[in-house]
Amino acid sequence: MYKTVQVKNVVIGEGEPKVCVPVTGETLPRLIAEAEQLRMLDLDIVEWRVDFYEHADDMEMVKKALNELRAKLGDIPLLFTFRTADEGGQRPIAPADYVALNKAAAATGQADLIDVEWFNKEQYVPELVEAAHAAGVKVILSNHDFDKTPLAEEIVSRLRRAQELDADIVKIAVMPGSTADVLTLLEATRVMREQHADRPLITMSMTGRGVISRLAGELFGSAVTFGSAGRSSAPGQVPVGELRSVLSLLHRELSKG
Repeated sequence: MYKTVQVKNVVIGEGEPKVCVPVTGETLPRLIAEAEQLRMLDLDIVEWRVDFYEHADDMEMVKKALNELRAKLGDIPLLFTFRTADEGGQRPIAPADYVALNKAAAATGQADLIDVEWFNKEQYVPELVEAAHAAGVKVILSNHDFDKTPLAEEIVSRLRRAQELDADIVKIAVMPGSTADVLTLLEATRVMREQHADRPLITMSMTGRGVISRLAGELFGSAVTFGSAGRSSAPGQVPVGELRSVLSLLHRELSKG
């Protein structure tokens, strides 16, 4: 049975894909300025990309920034993400530090969701999922392949495995080398949503070549799409205003049957 995920007033997994926009400031003043700007935009979720932050290795400074972001964003759901260098992020981090950082972030109660990379890190996942759920925080288990687009069967297999690990939402982002790769990602998304998904999934094909995957989520089954408001955190992100316009147009057309 498919279950949606609610974070504050946002229900993920029904209707239009929810729009998530990152803040990527290196300093606390820059982060707060970005958050102030985002409050004026038509978005659903804000993602803090902690790996851009200059004090990402200082737990107390991370908590301080998290508290201030939460206060600034009000009722907008906040996703806490440290993207490791292995999966396209800004810096490497030792596994023990990655676990400690995410557990500490969840324990503050200031983040509504945390992003946990699981591919090649599966041994740490149960501990992180348990800690997040104990704090009332939802978990996105994610996998980012910046080298290629795996076969559709492999994409589906990874998403199904993430479900088995008790994620609230499962996510995969892949790098297309051709138009056919984009179609592979879209077909894998459709198969996963129609045949296997019991919770929301997020999929995307990166770069400009894959931008259609960020726009057509409602048709194929991806529940969240990532847009930009200034600096992008991943290749191919669409400015949030344009993204919302296309999503709403597609939703209206699909509603006609």
